[in-house]
Amino acid sequence: MPRALTFGWLLGFVAAPCALVLVIAFAPSDAGVPPFLWPLGPQGWRGSLEAVATLTADDFYLRALLRSLWVAAQTAALGLALAYPMALAIARAPARAQPALLMAVLLPFWAGFLLRMAAWIGLLRDSGWLNTVLLALGLVNEPLPLLYSHPAMLLGLVHAYLPFALLPLYASLQRLDPALEEAAADLGAGRFTVFRTVTLPLSAPGAAAAFLLVFIPAAGEYVVPELLGPPEAQLLGRVLWGEFFQNRDWPLACLLALVLLVLLLLPMRLFQRLEQAP
Repeated sequence: MPRALTFGWLLGFVAAPCALVLVIAFAPSDAGVPPFLWPLGPQGWRGSLEAVATLTADDFYLRALLRSLWVAAQTAALGLALAYPMALAIARAPARAQPALLMAVLLPFWAGFLLRMAAWIGLLRDSGWLNTVLLALGLVNEPLPLLYSHPAMLLGLVHAYLPFALLPLYASLQRLDPALEEAAADLGAGRFTVFRTVTLPLSAPGAAAAFLLVFIPAAGEYVVPELLGPPEAQLLGRVLWGEFFQNRDWPLACLLALVLLVLLLLPMRLFQRLEQAP
């Protein structure tokens, strides 16, 4: 019975939506509501390759996809670099203090996502706190263009997905046997040598899982690039939104979503293998 419930849940909430997106992707576009012709009509299947032709003819979509993957990789790398020392410090803290430290790290993320992005807008805009402080100290003569820039977008993305990197790293580091590090130290290895030869290699699977866990959702992010990114940062999430709600080209938008899903299947599978590793 539990297996049947699991299968039914996956069929209803995973397979069925993916199948519907696949059908829409190859349906003929239309000016009506919805903006595509239902392909299963009285005359049978009425598929179309209009979306495929548009996708392959214009390199705008390829550039948006590559840019999205590059930004997701940057976000994952920066998140990993910030999360690793935090996770290591929490894992090395006394056992009684670890829950409080984790709570202190995760507590800001209990606030609403849009509220946190609005806070970054308030900090980075021309009249925001950061520019106000810089002007008051005389460090700059005019406000810096911090908002609507690539660094601001990366800052928002890293802030949004930092827990996705921190938690698997903390779990991986907490499982390490302290006796291995103590044995290396007893043999004369310094603290950096112990970290480089023992801690870092043993925590590498957790670090890789943390990287993928940030990379996968960041590749399709829409809200942060829209609120903090520059206008020219046409990532795939923004392109998808435009095709759905502005151009009303649902077949092309569904095809783009399928392409992104297929590309992310490999990192998803890698994450599953890392999670199953001892």
